[in-house]
Amino acid sequence: MFISCEETKKLIKEKNAQFVDVRTPPEYQMSKLPGAINIPLQELEARANELDKSLPVIVFCRSGSRSHMAQQILQMMGFSEVYNMGPYTAWYQCPDV
Repeated sequence: MFISCEETKKLIKEKNAQFVDVRTPPEYQMSKLPGAINIPLQELEARANELDKSLPVIVFCRSGSRSHMAQQILQMMGFSEVYNMGPYTAWYQCPDV
């Protein structure tokens, strides 16, 4: 289940949510989203300490598959508030909040 772009932007603005692109570095470089940090899925477990467990985390990728896996990994690692925006193109489906 994907979080809506409206809810994504609201969480970033109001709760300082961490916005994580789990695509590969080349994919990230081709289409960066504002405020997103790149932690590729294959590096997520090793780099999860770069994220703050006390803040919400929103993950996304190209189609929603890798971000679904990232959501599950982070939840298993003790992150309590993890959302999946799905494909990065969802960002453009609503106006900025």
